Amino acid sequence: MTGLLELVSVSCHFDLGRRRRLAAVNQVSLTIGQNEVLGLVGESASGKSTLGKMIVGLLARTGGEIFYRGERLPVACKGKDFRRQAGRMQMIFQDSYGALNPRMTVAEIIGEGPMLAGHSKAEVRLQAEEWVSRIGLPADSLSRYPHEFSGGQRQRIGIARAMIMSPEFVVCDEPVSALDVSIQAQVIEIIDSLKRQMNQSLLFIAHDLAMVRHISDRIAVMYRGRIMEVGDAGLLCAEPLHPYTRLL
Repeated sequence: MTGLLELVSVSCHFDLGRRRRLAAVNQVSLTIGQNEVLGLVGESASGKSTLGKMIVGLLARTGGEIFYRGERLPVACKGKDFRRQAGRMQMIFQDSYGALNPRMTVAEIIGEGPMLAGHSKAEVRLQAEEWVSRIGLPADSLSRYPHEFSGGQRQRIGIARAMIMSPEFVVCDEPVSALDVSIQAQVIEIIDSLKRQMNQSLLFIAHDLAMVRHISDRIAVMYRGRIMEVGDAGLLCAEPLHPYTRLL
């Protein structure tokens, strides 16, 4: 397995005042391989989303190093660094409504990345039309606004917005936890199908171990900001070593 992303003793601590600090992520070391899906599971507030946001540059880390193809990533991304990183890393968010600008049409939301990357309006329009079709929405969706769609449809729009940039690596931050069970399977199938078509690596964050097992090659279990164990998805679910994994 060729390493794509490597985390070395990564931490993120928040200052709570009165000399108190919260260790949201504490000394996490992980490697994610080329074309690999690493599932990250744990209870709410275990630090999973914080870790994902640090990887893509949305949150500054307070310790450790992150390497992408051997290149050390900045502590937090701004300006040119952020635009460069957005071309190779993207994130699909849990809250599909909060993640989409309510004042932008679907065409503007999906096409924002390519537009910022310097593509022409005609190119962006064609790309947006292609991606609306790929996620299973009608062509007239491009002129509509996020509030006109269901939760599952909005999540599809979020997937298209991330995937249109053809990233090598995608953080999926509990992308189906707010959806009905019947819709969850459809969204996971879209993510899995696109991952295979585009030869991507994924960090798939969730709290449902059974769901993560379905899509992941390996699984990492997180508890209170630390990694408890990492292993092959099937083996870890069948023979968990850590008591916390057994509880999950």
